[in-house]
Amino acid sequence: MVTSGDQVREGLSSVTRGTLFLLVATLCYVGVNFVSRVIVIRSISMSEWSAFSLALALAGVISAVGTLGLPSAVARSLPYSTSDAERRSMVRGSLWIAGASGLVGTVALFLSAPAIGTALGSASLPASELTLALQLFSVTIATGVISTVIASIFQGYEDVTPNALFLQILQPTLFVVFLVGVVVQPPHHVSYVDALATYAVSNVAALVLVVVYAARRLPRRLPPGPTAPGALRNLLLFAAPLFVVGLMSTLTGSGDTLVLGIYHSGEVGTYTASLTLARLLTIGVSAASYIFLPVATKFIRRNDANAVELTFTTVTKWMILFSLPLFVLFFFLPTESLGFVYGSSYTLITVPLDITVLGAFVTTLLGPGPTTQVAYGRIRLLAYNAVVAGLLNVGIAFLLVPAHGYVGAAIAWASANAAYSALSIFELAVMDRIHPFRPHFVVPLAATGLPLALLFSIYRPRFPWWSLPPIGLAIAGLFVLVILLTRSIDVGDAMLLDALERMVGRPILFLRRLGRLALRRRPAL
Repeated sequence: MVTSGDQVREGLSSVTRGTLFLLVATLCYVGVNFVSRVIVIRSISMSEWSAFSLALALAGVISAVGTLGLPSAVARSLPYSTSDAERRSMVRGSLWIAGASGLVGTVALFLSAPAIGTALGSASLPASELTLALQLFSVTIATGVISTVIASIFQGYEDVTPNALFLQILQPTLFVVFLVGVVVQPPHHVSYVDALATYAVSNVAALVLVVVYAARRLPRRLPPGPTAPGALRNLLLFAAPLFVVGLMSTLTGSGDTLVLGIYHSGEVGTYTASLTLARLLTIGVSAASYIFLPVATKFIRRNDANAVELTFTTVTKWMILFSLPLFVLFFFLPTESLGFVYGSSYTLITVPLDITVLGAFVTTLLGPGPTTQVAYGRIRLLAYNAVVAGLLNVGIAFLLVPAHGYVGAAIAWASANAAYSALSIFELAVMDRIHPFRPHFVVPLAATGLPLALLFSIYRPRFPWWSLPPIGLAIAGLFVLVILLTRSIDVGDAMLLDALERMVGRPILFLRRLGRLALRRRPAL
């Protein structure tokens, strides 16, 4: 007989394994992207980099909309369904729809690129440069839509490999490899066309690898057989509100950048540099959310609300271990952080970095609330939240960007993203009593964060750029130490340790001893 505790351990094991894989993949993605960004920025002009960034943001918006809400719907519906026949209908139908949607999006952007380039072009952003970027990046719409849907199918089976390995590691790595291949050839310089073309080709290559992986691995999880009439229709009905969520979430994430491109196109490149750092704070909770969706769905199908709440709180708590050091560094040492990542030419954009980092940290503190709502099937409520957040982003952007440029865009992004997560967690707390704000989460967070905030605010220390990684590791270590000293450990933490030990195949004696010293009463470890 499988008990609730066994289910939680199984779920935490899947979440831990998938989250760690995605965290490593995302860190690789960030590192490789940094290398590619350095190569491109040092090779092309600022106007060309702004065109590159704006075209990439617009192509990303169209790609996200082109998924039609299928990724989350598929990832939730596969573990929720009761037969392989239903799963076969959903998988086959979603692949056909993704292929058609991606192709339509690619053709539409390619044909409309000249008109968009003319409309958004300016003295600091020539229309010809933006048009060329849009046309070459149009191919990334088809590759993005199809790859994302394939990855979501494996996500439903708690397999993060397509997303982590191919989309987050190999695709940016191929981009760097192609750029280096251009550099080693005469005249040993990356032109604007080279940067655009190599990025597009790397996306096509990643799609090919994802398709090959799916062709080899998917039959093992879903053998051939009959389909279930009505399953695809039910999937599309479930996906319809998620399409609205995807559309508005895209506005929440990129609407400010697009509005900035309308009024101050020359600032897009510098703004996206600060926004890229802010988004690093959400890597942990995003990685956990990806695998948390199918795990939580299984708990909900078994009517085990306690398992959902316990897993939610434990995951959110330990993701702070990743985001808190980044928040302290980026918010209190913005000049040093920008200089460490991008060089001295970007150290003047500290205000938008402070604003966006604050919004990202609030989002992280609230945990995977939107993902949990998808698992519960409350997609209409989530759609309302997404509409509010999307309109908030665009509304604030149109209000502030014309006069304040990228500072106004930063306020719009931070406000909308924090509001989206806040609405979800408020609704979960009222309806299901699910929220992360338990004493074992709040106490170590406050005991670590508040003294650090006072220290950095009062003394305003200055550090050399090379010292930032050790400082970040020290802050993470301090958070763990405070958890132990305040005895902020619960049964979820014990189960998480058990899940880690299952991963490594042996007891982690050092962590067990620390846990026993910190607990007033020893739980069953």
